[in-house]
Amino acid sequence: MTQSRVELTIDQDRFLRNGIPHQIISGAVHYFRIADRLWEDRLLRVRALGCNTVETYVAWNFHQPWADRPADFTGMRDLGRFLDLAASLDLDVIVRPGPYICAEWDNGGLPAWLLADHRAARALRTSDPAYLDHVDRWFDQLLPIIVRRQADRGGRVISVQVENEYGSFGDDHQYLEHLRDGLIERGVTVLLFTSDGPSELMLSGGTLPDTFATINFGSRQQEAFGLLARVRPGTPGMCMEFWNGWFDHHGEPHHTRTGDSAADELAGMLAAGRSVNLYMAHGGTNFGPWAGANAGPDGRLQPTVTSYDYDAPIAEDGRLTGKFHAFRAVITEHTGTQPPEPPAEPLVQPEATVTVGGFVGLHRILDHLDAVPAPVPDSFELLGLHHGVVRYRTTIAGPISGRLSVTGLADLAELRLDGELVGRLGIAGLDPGFADAASQQIAVDVGPGDHDLDVTVWSLGRVNFGPYLGTGKGVSGIRLEHQQLFGYEQSALDLTELPDLGQWRPNGSGPGFHRAVVEVEEVADAHLHLPGWQHGYLYLNGVNLGRYWNPAGPQQTLYAPAPFWRAGENELVVLEFGEPGRDIVRRSTPCSADRPAGVSVRLLPARPAGSR
Repeated sequence: MTQSRVELTIDQDRFLRNGIPHQIISGAVHYFRIADRLWEDRLLRVRALGCNTVETYVAWNFHQPWADRPADFTGMRDLGRFLDLAASLDLDVIVRPGPYICAEWDNGGLPAWLLADHRAARALRTSDPAYLDHVDRWFDQLLPIIVRRQADRGGRVISVQVENEYGSFGDDHQYLEHLRDGLIERGVTVLLFTSDGPSELMLSGGTLPDTFATINFGSRQQEAFGLLARVRPGTPGMCMEFWNGWFDHHGEPHHTRTGDSAADELAGMLAAGRSVNLYMAHGGTNFGPWAGANAGPDGRLQPTVTSYDYDAPIAEDGRLTGKFHAFRAVITEHTGTQPPEPPAEPLVQPEATVTVGGFVGLHRILDHLDAVPAPVPDSFELLGLHHGVVRYRTTIAGPISGRLSVTGLADLAELRLDGELVGRLGIAGLDPGFADAASQQIAVDVGPGDHDLDVTVWSLGRVNFGPYLGTGKGVSGIRLEHQQLFGYEQSALDLTELPDLGQWRPNGSGPGFHRAVVEVEEVADAHLHLPGWQHGYLYLNGVNLGRYWNPAGPQQTLYAPAPFWRAGENELVVLEFGEPGRDIVRRSTPCSADRPAGVSVRLLPARPAGSR
């Protein structure tokens, strides 16, 4: 059921929808974290939760990862189709187009190529034209998709956000005004709003006097809404991000929040007449290299895991959790309306193990790339690389002995001298296989002649929040004792999708790609576990399922949704940067570190032997 026209207005301290008092009960769902053939399933689950609205960010870098190519709005990037689908399922829509979104997404949604423009990189999220000119060109492409689907034009988009949690970053109100005015000039006529954390500093930095303000929190709602009421008296109270769960970093415990605790907080908001957006209703997955990172006070990287399950009511794989049922009961009691029944639980494949049987060395692939010369190491961004691997090759003149050190490394690296591994560097405390790059020096002792030194860096997520937003990838320098090493041949390989690997060989050693073939009778979900492997990416039929990092944890399986499988032969490729294992295990549920135990699954039906 859809309506030809919807009007959301504000009447003092309440919303009116088509003139009738209205509470927005929204669920956050990010289309770019879900296989597009599952969008309808996930939206139906949001409806079954009791929501009348769905909210989504728009990730600029997901649509335009390359500066020299137009934005892509196809497949998983087809924002218009997602908005139309939500409307067809009788859901209003809130759109948060950024340009910055945070969302634990790489670089907060800002394209990595912005960092290759030194003026723009220094002016992110400010009114400097060096940055805003890029934003304006992006909005010229994006906004027509949203504008023609607004509620006052027959669509269901009822509200659009101006930037995102800006008060947690800066105080340039000219920047916010430029964005707000740009939305209006491009045709946005529905309710505009800002959203910020629950402090006076955040609200003062992130709000505009004539723009509706919302607030974000996970608990202590009376304090948060009391603050918002003092700042904006006489307007509706809305929590734009009710953090009913949380995300995970590598090297930290898996985060959970009980359904009762979150449901009690939700019940309090609804009973007080406030509106809410559940962040997240369904988190989804950071497929490929898209998971972001935070940074500690010292700038040390805190990379986010591939799963964006978020301990949400609807799990990463679509299963309904105890939190779902607790929220549904609260919403049903409050509204007096029984939500529709959810779809059946997703089918999952039976458990099985497959052994890899093919190998292509990573350095063999790097050897065939056109190397870029430079006197000093270039960043990934200057090399035009979104995410992946860069090998910095230089020479050391022997005979000499000394200690090598690498500066500016915020990722993982291996050092090889004449092809032999001499050390691995990374972030302290995450993986015992990688020494602390900030303090570790590697001793070398070479004889006469020139010797090749390879420093190969593979990127973790870019910082998505705080003052270290915009930090680049790669290294800034390599030293032998106090002496800077100059003169590099740089080979850069993007790993967003599986590169062309050529001919497979028998299993080999060192970093490389390992292949297995899996026969599947009927497509269904699976969770893939890599026991004995260390760190890398897993590809299914060419699709990058995301990063695994077993020693760092807490995630131990990667979600492989049904649409990425095909009946018959399927190809699994593991890109291992460290120590490879032998097997890939197909599981019916995530490992316990991913999700609390006790969630039921719906297995594919058993078939008689030999049947199809």
